[in-house]
Amino acid sequence: MEIKRYIVAAGAMLAVSVAGFAGTAAAKVEGDTIILGSSISLTGKYATNGLHTQRGYDFAVKVINEAGGVKVGGKTYKLDVKYYDDESTPARAAQLAERLIQQDGVEFMLGPYSSGMTKAIAPVSEKFGVPMIEAEGAARSLFTQGYKYLFAVLSTTDLYLPMAIEMAAASTDDPSKLRVAVAFEGDPFTADIRVGVLEKLAEYKMQVIADDQLPADLSDMSTTLTKVKALKPDMLIVSGHSKGAATAARQIDEMKINVPIIALTHCEAAKVQEKFPKTATGFMCPTQWVENISKSDKYFGTAAEWNAGFKAEYGEFYPTSVPYQAAQASAAVLVWKEAFEAANSFDKDTVRDAISAVEMETFYGDIKFSAEGNNIAKPMFMRQIQSDGSYKLIEGFDDMIFPRKVNY
Repeated sequence: MEIKRYIVAAGAMLAVSVAGFAGTAAAKVEGDTIILGSSISLTGKYATNGLHTQRGYDFAVKVINEAGGVKVGGKTYKLDVKYYDDESTPARAAQLAERLIQQDGVEFMLGPYSSGMTKAIAPVSEKFGVPMIEAEGAARSLFTQGYKYLFAVLSTTDLYLPMAIEMAAASTDDPSKLRVAVAFEGDPFTADIRVGVLEKLAEYKMQVIADDQLPADLSDMSTTLTKVKALKPDMLIVSGHSKGAATAARQIDEMKINVPIIALTHCEAAKVQEKFPKTATGFMCPTQWVENISKSDKYFGTAAEWNAGFKAEYGEFYPTSVPYQAAQASAAVLVWKEAFEAANSFDKDTVRDAISAVEMETFYGDIKFSAEGNNIAKPMFMRQIQSDGSYKLIEGFDDMIFPRKVNY
């Protein structure tokens, strides 16, 4: 139903554009509405997190508009987002980004879901000098390309899993004796995570006894888990977005894999604590955001208030916890509002400079951009799934369920 709503809204907006501008490209501002554009994964392997992202964008647009919108040049504007479905395909994402800019006249972009899609789109927005604020592309390599129009509110990949490895190291007097199996997707985001993981494991001289790449469709990791069952590692690390996390949890359950420490990215987005509550107990899960941090802003209130508001809007989809992908998407829209008002202009380069200078506290955390465009003001967090399906923030080894033990 949600995808259908998106198609109707996109078609309606396109019809208005054609009627209002006699077939020419739509302007970046239509009347009293600022149009943001986004190529987003609503189908394909990234669809789950694409929908989390879209809902985060839409919720922020609703809250900001209801709070008075955006004030530029003495006039008040509403926000709206024009979406296209990139089908979880990088080439399609690049085509749609160019369509948004060249045909639809969009001059202000929200990012897609995933580092791979962001990697595909960033050269397009850079080519046309269109600023893009993205919330879902964490690969550190995105911020080593010299882009001037790319800005990200989230923490980068090098911060995702080191804490899990540090917790494992704290479990023994000699970390070099720990044996670790790892499995990663082959996309840019996960490739960057893998580099950081292997560097941290090498720092502790831990033994990597399996280093596998997940299949492209993320539907089966039984080959890796067969090795794990035979080799009995002390720690298993898996990263493959939400579909990879769901596959890992399902097959760990089916194959009765019992490893003392398991760390997975995208636990919440995959809802592993709901689908596999017994097996998921003890999973360590990095997260960009938690709803009880002491951060706030004047539009969404505290982190807990944003969480409550989002659940009031979309609670049918999130009976337990809200995935951080939605929270950071809302934060990206809030940065657009701040930048427009600071620039007091719709000139792309003036707005780009205003984004670069943003330094603010939000419900999602602090936001300040480096010269490369990544957020240097916000940490990552590590949580562990409890036996009741809740997530507990862990700040040291004493907070952990260890060893993770499931009586199959």
